[in-house]
Amino acid sequence: MSIVTKTGDAGTTGLMYNRRVSKCDSRVEAYGTVDELNAALGVARASVRRETVCRHLELVQADLVGLMGELATHPDDLERYARDGYQRLDPGAVSRIESWASEAETQQAMPQGWATPGNSPAAATLDVARTVCRRAERRVCALLEAGQSDCGPMLIYLNRLSDLLWLHARQLERVE
Repeated sequence: MSIVTKTGDAGTTGLMYNRRVSKCDSRVEAYGTVDELNAALGVARASVRRETVCRHLELVQADLVGLMGELATHPDDLERYARDGYQRLDPGAVSRIESWASEAETQQAMPQGWATPGNSPAAATLDVARTVCRRAERRVCALLEAGQSDCGPMLIYLNRLSDLLWLHARQLERVE
């Protein structure tokens, strides 16, 4: 099967289980922004030399695959999605992010005032990923507020992730 299907030429795209929606549908905006976040994290992971941060980013990228899948599935199809064995956001993922953030906080003095991105290339890539993460959070929040998805855990995950990315960026400013 070719990647060039031409099915989106009229401005629609397919969700899981062949539901067609507009390419500017709020669900597509949400999972598309999470996809953009995943790509930004890939750039960051390719730039970072600190092993712990790279390992965290790789695990987060795996989490985001499940998150995107859930977002790309209409709520009426989520039972089928789970039954078919597709990856979902791990319930322990938020705790894992919180643990990493706590560890990062204990390893550094917190900056006073605002941090200005760009003090190192690797840290700057994390700051870009953090801002994309915040946009993804806003897109998921819009779905939740519109009653289009029960994505509260995703919202919490993205909120914690943006904090972790900020902390890791500050760490890398000191070492890379």
